[in-house]
Amino acid sequence: MNVNLEYYRVFYYVCVHGSLTAAARELCISQPAVSQAVRQLEKETGIKLFLRTSKGVQLTKEGELLYRYVKIGVESLLEGEKMVERVLGMDMGEVRIGASDMTLQFFLLPYLEQFHKEFPKIKVNVSNAPTPETIKSLEEGRIDFGVVTTPFECRGTMNRIPVKVIRNVFIAGNSFESLRDRKLDYSELSGLPCIFLSDRKSTRLNSSHLVISYAVFCLKKKNRVRTSSGSLFYVFFFNDTATTEIYTLSLHDALPI
Repeated sequence: MNVNLEYYRVFYYVCVHGSLTAAARELCISQPAVSQAVRQLEKETGIKLFLRTSKGVQLTKEGELLYRYVKIGVESLLEGEKMVERVLGMDMGEVRIGASDMTLQFFLLPYLEQFHKEFPKIKVNVSNAPTPETIKSLEEGRIDFGVVTTPFECRGTMNRIPVKVIRNVFIAGNSFESLRDRKLDYSELSGLPCIFLSDRKSTRLNSSHLVISYAVFCLKKKNRVRTSSGSLFYVFFFNDTATTEIYTLSLHDALPI
């Protein structure tokens, strides 16, 4: 059988109300249209579905059997429609976000707080991972979007939307006072104990060509600094555990953004 699903929908409402007139009112169609749909369904299924009574209509035994299954199907569709309406109305649902340590702490958190205030019924699931792993999660459909740092390859159906410029700088402490207020070359850093991010981080990948070119010794450690202007710097700094003051080193060629 290839029955029009609308006939089943009409049949469902006739069963619910026990009346062709009430079903027509519920569906906002004419009573003759309801009668026509019922007759067409009876023709397609080859069974009589209703008996007319003084109070309306009554299901036959065959009609009762069919209604048990139609009821489940139609009410599932109606529930699905309600769920879609709630999602579109931001009344329910889930957002899955991938973010690195830096982007989560220094960029994303205020937006998450604001989103939760405006849409408290939306569940927000944040996965914390380096940029390469976040990109992989996006490709595999485990997150809806990621907030990451460059560089990364935008593959397939991915879209990249720049949201903030983050500049990498070297900083140093009092033990390297001789470097203050000087324009430095990367070659001058090769004999000093520099600390970089681990090689799983995109910032490390972005600066790897500098590390190779100038043979700067790398350790797996990191730090963050927020400037008075509110701009964020992810820093590579010289190891100086006794320092009480840090400052930005000036380089002839700035680190890539």
